[in-house]
Amino acid sequence: MLETILLVISVLLIVLVLLQGNKASDASQIITGGNEALFQNMKERGLELLISRTTLVLGILFFIISLILFLM
Repeated sequence: MLETILLVISVLLIVLVLLQGNKASDASQIITGGNEALFQNMKERGLELLISRTTLVLGILFFIISLILFLM
């Protein structure tokens, strides 16, 4: 039962991480020297915020369920 839940959470995590697109381009600007966006205070709003928080919650659930399965 827990294995199935862990599998579903894993697939959802992969999908949500792939939906978070713009953060990777910001990281590449740091490496290439485009640091004008480095210190900007950019807030997530709307769907981005929902995706971010859902990813965080699913990540915590993934960790907890993995730990429970490891200790069983």
